Amino acid sequence: MCRSGCGCQCRGMTPEQTAHAARMAGLFDVLSTTYDNVGVDFFRPIATGLVDALAPKPGERWLDIGCGRGAALLEAAARVAPGAAIGFDIAPAMVASTGALATERGLGNVTVLVDDAQDPAYAGDAADVVSSSLVLFFLTDPAAALVAWQRLLRPGGRLGVTTFGGTDPRWNEVDDVFTRFLPPLMQDARTSGNRGPFASDAGMEELLAATGYVDVRTETASVPVRFADAQHWHDFSWSTGQRAMWLAVPEEARAEVRAECERRLLAHADADGSVTFEQPVRHTLGVMPAR
Repeated sequence: MCRSGCGCQCRGMTPEQTAHAARMAGLFDVLSTTYDNVGVDFFRPIATGLVDALAPKPGERWLDIGCGRGAALLEAAARVAPGAAIGFDIAPAMVASTGALATERGLGNVTVLVDDAQDPAYAGDAADVVSSSLVLFFLTDPAAALVAWQRLLRPGGRLGVTTFGGTDPRWNEVDDVFTRFLPPLMQDARTSGNRGPFASDAGMEELLAATGYVDVRTETASVPVRFADAQHWHDFSWSTGQRAMWLAVPEEARAEVRAECERRLLAHADADGSVTFEQPVRHTLGVMPAR
């Protein structure tokens, strides 16, 4: 078992990567009951866009890396049936939650496992499609992960990864309240840094091409994200990876931070008190070449 306690196999990971895996497993275990479950339509439409872009076909074998609560996995499973849909996530509680959702929906072709996206131990049959929505920027070495994922794909198989294509400036205005409390690796709330490949479509395409994928291209979209009121935003922010930002704020300062965030948020409210931000996303797509 993984030294981090996440349940994955440590296949040559550095101590820093193992420690990072432990932190991610712990964070997303805590989030497993609320993640994508507070009434904000965020992960589902983003993941559906990725599944659409990858054009699933009945009978295909689909592998979703960092499956969370199954936003992409369960959508893909319905479309590839009677083919298999396999998902893995680093957080055991998230895996259990997703397995339960698959059972509730009668998706008997779904398998969910604990594994680490950075260097998967997964040894099943090669997939026709590998998808990964809003995961790559959490990893300590995205390029190495993309190389590792190649062994999971058959020759000619399709890869699709989703990252954020920027942020609504109004959303940035709210998130900036946290900035003074954050360690360097958390300076961007959603992409772990708007530098390097995550800063542009071209950067992501270059990353996939440099790690061996061909026919690389990008599809973009913008997803409206609606909060009914300030409380709804607060609940959402604690239910995602942004929880780590809240935890970086000293407990005695959180009330002040919340008040300032809500003041900035409500400056953009509609007449009914709701706030709608736009979240641009990019789906970067590639093909596994013949070996």
